[in-house]
Amino acid sequence: MTTVLLLTCDGAAREADVESKLVMEALTTYGIASTMAPWSSPSLRDIDADLVLIRSTWDYTQRLGEFLAVLDQLTAPIANPLTIVKWNAHKGYLTELAAAGVPIVPTAVLAAGITAGKSETLTLPSFESADVIVKPAVSAGAVGVGKFASGSAQAHAHLSSILESGNDALVQPFISDVVDGERSIIHIGGRYSHAVRKIPAANDFRVQEFHGGTNHLHEPSAAELAVADAALAAAPCVPGELLYARVDVVGPVDQPLLMEVELIEPELFLPFAPGSADALARAVVASLHL
Repeated sequence: MTTVLLLTCDGAAREADVESKLVMEALTTYGIASTMAPWSSPSLRDIDADLVLIRSTWDYTQRLGEFLAVLDQLTAPIANPLTIVKWNAHKGYLTELAAAGVPIVPTAVLAAGITAGKSETLTLPSFESADVIVKPAVSAGAVGVGKFASGSAQAHAHLSSILESGNDALVQPFISDVVDGERSIIHIGGRYSHAVRKIPAANDFRVQEFHGGTNHLHEPSAAELAVADAALAAAPCVPGELLYARVDVVGPVDQPLLMEVELIEPELFLPFAPGSADALARAVVASLHL
């Protein structure tokens, strides 16, 4: 029987993975068995699967090298593919998309190690904005993200701490209208599926639910859809290779800026769109040529 392995994280956070259960239920309607397992499980390679679907591997950013090594050792096809995972894991891909003409939130990438012995001379990039965002280049869920006054000692200290920890860093201007909501454009099986507006809690800029953010169904503008299409077209993959994708944008709906492209383990907000879990199951079936 055809079997799909859904990769998750370990520990209590796994219980919050509602979407994988929806996908597993949908897969059964197509005669496909499925099982969930943490990506860090020592017995992962003993699971006989026809496809590995990356879903809630939310802890991979703290162990990226190990995560990539585990994926590299798997014999079954991976969705999304390992080449895409490697490209998408480091947010420096934003500068590649900008070079391809995709309108992004202005981004400066600073390499780890440049502060060695000279942190006091490190210069913060200036975007002529009142505040800046400083964050690790490998991160998820707003971990390590800080908002600071532009040019402040606090921003400098946070940037230095990221770089000295061995992680590259990103510096971006703070887009103030994020308080009106960051929009997530979701594609499933290579097609637009639905969109969600993520609104941060009062006096916060982080949109994740565990930071108090709320999610709302969103009708994307033509400009938002165009930015999402342009970002995915510029990603290093062939048409039809991505089973799922989430493109996050901010700014005015008629002139949106790309915040991130999430191609590894994004929340797809499946409960907001009836039939979307089935659409992902159908994309799995198509990828398996069943």
